Amino acid sequence: MHYDYRPSGVCARMIHFDLDEDTRVHNVSFEGGCNGNAKGFSKLVEGQKAEDLIRLLEGTLCGFKKTSCPDQFTKGLREAIG
Repeated sequence: MHYDYRPSGVCARMIHFDLDEDTRVHNVSFEGGCNGNAKGFSKLVEGQKAEDLIRLLEGTLCGFKKTSCPDQFTKGLREAIG
């Protein structure tokens, strides 16, 4: 199933991703933000279980911000898996 998540507090304007029936992540893409980092992040999370990624990435900060694109991605995953 395809999901679109609108992050807050980060440079990215939108995060797109798919979850399969086993809640494995596929086709992650970001609108806005750091292009190279987003592409690398997308490759690293491809095929990983949503729950594992939440445990690993939740709470990651970006510089002085209280969140980051990986942290916002976990919020989108939580919303998607309910």
